[in-house]
Amino acid sequence: MEKNKLKLALDLYVSFFKVGLLTFGGGYAMLPMLERECLDKHGWTTRQEMLDIFALAQCIPGIIAANVAVYIGKKQAGVLGALCAVLGVITPSIVLISLLTALLLNFADLPVVRHALAGIRVAVTALIFASVYKMAKGALKDVWTVLITVVSFLLVALFGTSPVAIVLAAALIGFLFFGGLKSRKEGDA
Repeated sequence: MEKNKLKLALDLYVSFFKVGLLTFGGGYAMLPMLERECLDKHGWTTRQEMLDIFALAQCIPGIIAANVAVYIGKKQAGVLGALCAVLGVITPSIVLISLLTALLLNFADLPVVRHALAGIRVAVTALIFASVYKMAKGALKDVWTVLITVVSFLLVALFGTSPVAIVLAAALIGFLFFGGLKSRKEGDA
C-alpha cells in the first residue's frame, strides 16, 4: 500500500477523532467542527457537498457523524479511509461513555452533576441552532426551498409526521420539481 494513502488514512483518523472528542450533542452539534476539519483545514469537500453529505447522512440509519465519516473517508482513501474515519469519530465516544457511565451511576443524583448536565444541554442546543442556521444559508436558495422547509417543519412539529416520510416526500418533490424544471430549461435551450 502506498505511503500517501496510509498518511491520508491516519489524517482522517486524527481529524475525525478530534471531531468525536471535542464536540457534544451528536451530528447536528458536530457540523461546525466537521466543516472546519473537512472543508476549511483539509479541503476534502466543498460546502455544498458537505450539506449534501450531511443531508444524506441524516436519511440513512446510524450515527450521523459516523455516516459522514464513512462517506468522506471512502472518498479520500477508499475502504481504509472509511474505516479510519469512522473509528476516529467513534473512539472518543466509546472511551468517554464507558468512563461517564461508571461515574454517573454513582454520582447522577448530586446537584453539581445535575447542574452541569443542564448547562451542557443548553450549550448543545445553541450549537444545534448554529448548525441549522449554517445549513439554512446554504440550502434555502429560493421560495420553493423555503416553502418545503416551512411545510416540513410544521408537519413534524405540529402534527408529528414521521421524519422519514418528510425526507422521502421532499426527495420526491425535489426530483420531480427541480429535476423537471432543469430538464425543461435544458430542453428549451
